[in-house]
Amino acid sequence: MAVPIRSAVAALCTALAATLLTTAPARAEKQEHTWAVSAAAHALRARISLDDSTGALNLSVTRDGRTVIEPSPVGIVTEQADFSRGLRFLRRTSRTVEERYRTTSGKRLDRRVRMNETRLSFADPAGARLDLLVRASADGIAYRYVLPAAHGDVLGETSAFHLPPDARAWLGTYRADNEGQFTEYTAATAPTGRYSDQALFETSGGYTLLAESDLTGRYSGARLAHDQGSGTYRIELADARVKTDGPLATPWRAVVTGDLATVTRSTFTDDLAPPSEVADTSWIKPGTVLWTWLAGGREAGQSLAAQKAYVDYAAERNWPYEAVDAGWYFKPGEWDVTDPDWQTRSWLPELTAYARAKGVGIIVWIHQRELDTAEERARWLPTLERWGVKGVKIDFMDSEAQPTLKWYDAVLADTAAHHLMVDFHGSTIPKGIQRTWPHVMTLEGVAGEEKRNNTAAHLTTLPFTRNVIGSMDFTPGAFQRVGLRPNSDAAEAGLAVAYESGLQMFAGTPESYGARPFARDFLDQVPAAWDDTRLLAGRPGQEAVLARRSGDRWFLGGVYAGAARTAEVPLTIGPGRWLVETIQDGAGELVRNRKVLRGGDTFTVDVVAGGGFAGIACPWRVGLTTCHR
Repeated sequence: MAVPIRSAVAALCTALAATLLTTAPARAEKQEHTWAVSAAAHALRARISLDDSTGALNLSVTRDGRTVIEPSPVGIVTEQADFSRGLRFLRRTSRTVEERYRTTSGKRLDRRVRMNETRLSFADPAGARLDLLVRASADGIAYRYVLPAAHGDVLGETSAFHLPPDARAWLGTYRADNEGQFTEYTAATAPTGRYSDQALFETSGGYTLLAESDLTGRYSGARLAHDQGSGTYRIELADARVKTDGPLATPWRAVVTGDLATVTRSTFTDDLAPPSEVADTSWIKPGTVLWTWLAGGREAGQSLAAQKAYVDYAAERNWPYEAVDAGWYFKPGEWDVTDPDWQTRSWLPELTAYARAKGVGIIVWIHQRELDTAEERARWLPTLERWGVKGVKIDFMDSEAQPTLKWYDAVLADTAAHHLMVDFHGSTIPKGIQRTWPHVMTLEGVAGEEKRNNTAAHLTTLPFTRNVIGSMDFTPGAFQRVGLRPNSDAAEAGLAVAYESGLQMFAGTPESYGARPFARDFLDQVPAAWDDTRLLAGRPGQEAVLARRSGDRWFLGGVYAGAARTAEVPLTIGPGRWLVETIQDGAGELVRNRKVLRGGDTFTVDVVAGGGFAGIACPWRVGLTTCHR
């Protein structure tokens, strides 16, 4: 029996040694083959490893020792250097990044940043240097590649994310306009194809949203490539060759992670982005907007009389803006851009003056091709500023290739110079742009209200995917589109809060608002800038209930998928007693309920199929009967 016992002991020692090697970070750190970057008292940790045999890097992420991202390849390839293998370690430096900044819109205006940063320097066999910059925050891990010297154009990345195959996944099919539907799969069962790079997964380590930040014209936009049967999602660039002419810092590859409330509230992708390029932001004012496209179509855009009537309605409701969509620089049925006298014959100056007298600002739609050169921008933007236009809704970029991103860089600087707020449609998604350029109030990049194939499950997924990383121009409030939207009237009212947008475009008609006075009065109260945001209840594809605070009032928005039910909502908005007013679906019409609750209480809401609710909570005092002001 001696031989089998010795064999068993030897096997046990081998297993123990392997365990010690994989669980002793101090020893790995000393050998300089494995490095850890952590935050939040080491609860969230990135581990970077260099394979001795291949010289390849990989990165994994854990929270409290549980898997967030499995070991995943890290690397970039240029014309002159392959930084995906054959690397040798040079040095490590670390620092703490602490910042405070204020935004003009978003989940909350005041932000505080604390991240631990490590720079790992490597060299390839020829001596070319790659720095891997890794940051860890309480709600995310991010990395980027820094090439201190020029190494030719970038040919691609070997970056990928390995997820457990059975992880739940909510993915949006990639489209150039970022308007794909979000659908639930597992990481492995998702069909082979390309997906938007804001992809949500649920693992043993919590929820994980993949994203990127600080995307500019120096690089190319990313999407995720996936093969069915695998939990791997590869980074694929929009360009086969990214032009570079010197040192390079790529965008951040970001992993926003935590429980669902943490992910929903996170500003991690903004925190990674560069500080504001706009010194004076006093002219940038978020607000609600009467959007006339779904309300009146192209005919309204061609009619000064119709636009004045919409301005009148916005003024009546104290909505600060009215949006003039496509058609205002058309002749009936044809473009008018070749007419050298178009500016002198436009009725837009008359409309802006009319609106200004009533306290309403004008936002105008414009096609990207009218602004795609410096000469065109010099023609349009000063003119719009002189006429008194407050913002532009620029449409149909439909690309994240490097030339288009360079255009974004130029148009952002030019619109800021002419004090024009921006709403991008047919566009990229935010990716930190709203911190660097705070006059970007919102971006589409979503299958929004205009779509006819949206599902209630898609609507309940958006707060946890697309809207996590920045303002989203979904354009809620189109009550007149009965049969074209998958949700109830109360849910439609709730979207005005469940979805954040610095310019919240309301897409209804005056008639549809008049038929729903409780919803109309609620929309009159809703601001477009928030002091705080909290998730009260949620599960992607099933339900999303968000609370957003403005001053001492919390606005509530809930949307649900599936059958009718009695929903339970915890009022986790702070201690004390609160008057809570809710708008719910009744028997053929909306109804309003009022109750006094204590912070932390759970209240119930009767929800119809595909339904939801909207509400306001304000501090209660004796005699207070409404939160409306």
